[in-house]
Amino acid sequence: MEVVEKKSALITCSEKIRAIHDTMDVLSGKWKVSIIACLCYQSMRYSEILREVEGISGKMLSRELKDLEINNLIHRKVLDTKPVSVSYEISDYGRSLKQLTDVIADWGINHRKEMIKEF
Repeated sequence: MEVVEKKSALITCSEKIRAIHDTMDVLSGKWKVSIIACLCYQSMRYSEILREVEGISGKMLSRELKDLEINNLIHRKVLDTKPVSVSYEISDYGRSLKQLTDVIADWGINHRKEMIKEF
């Protein structure tokens, strides 16, 4: 019985690790989670995202937005304005990451407090 439980635990562990790798491949890099977190709260134009996500370059933002769109996490919407402007919004599928961004943010807040406490 114990051997079966260990084998089952190993399968579960390897499946979780594979799933984590898949997730990290989609969300890799310094900026994607921040962009997703912003768009979870409201649709934004390119320039608004560029302002909100401190430190990202325009070229990098364009690349990350394309990647997020390819992975069905956001929608790009061309607005009928003069001049033409583009808005980005979180997809229903992308919205499933909101809880993850909240957990990451909470952990980051607690980690910062822990590190400040050390000094």
